[in-house]
Amino acid sequence: MAAIPPISLGVNIDHVATLRNARGGSHPDPVKAAEIAIAAGADGITAHLREDRRHIRDDDIARLKAGIDKPLNLEMAATREMVEIARKTRPHAACLVPERRAERTTEGGLDAVGSREALRASVAQLAEVGIRVSLFIAPEPAQIEAAVAIGAPVIEIHTGAWCEALTAADASAAAAEFVRITHGAALAASAGLEVHAGHGLDFASAEKIARLSEMVELNIGHFLVGEAVFGGLADAVRKMRVAMDRGRAQIGREKR
Repeated sequence: MAAIPPISLGVNIDHVATLRNARGGSHPDPVKAAEIAIAAGADGITAHLREDRRHIRDDDIARLKAGIDKPLNLEMAATREMVEIARKTRPHAACLVPERRAERTTEGGLDAVGSREALRASVAQLAEVGIRVSLFIAPEPAQIEAAVAIGAPVIEIHTGAWCEALTAADASAAAAEFVRITHGAALAASAGLEVHAGHGLDFASAEKIARLSEMVELNIGHFLVGEAVFGGLADAVRKMRVAMDRGRAQIGREKR
């Protein structure tokens, strides 16, 4: 049996910047948080530069790009301003997400079907300078097919609805959402897309979704920063790494 490839952990450090910005100044520093996360086992760092700069700021992105030794994934809206910033900064990857000023956090996936031409242009402009682009979408066949047509090599499945159902202890809804994720991941992989996932994941849900062999990377932020309040960021990242690896190891056991 072929070895099951490991699954990568991207740590989103946005809410370290949220805490810093609540009082102003420079503490806590999201770049220091990124360094701690990497030392504890993160395979990459994700940061969302929003239009309103509510947490990550432009100088954070520049310092992250210059200061960390793991890939930087820039979450961003597909706007002219953000595309220009990404082309100038040249992170390893960019994840295109929907963005509304009124939302507390990213509330859903991109409408890749309805925004196909605009997204195709943004993906091409980013790819032109060597940035690997992912689209943050719901695990729906039409959205996945649109991602293929747009030319993005990667999708990140929005796991928010599943995680919300788990939190609400709605077993029926959670089961239905996980079926959607499972089928979406399989469809995307069969179409040649690399499959990532994120939004709302905790230790238990990350362990479960890591059992899907199509999953290549999980991006997790708010939960880890919240756990860091109680036990430190390094401890939270190490525990997440263990949970994901435990889930990954289950693939081989299930097939034997």
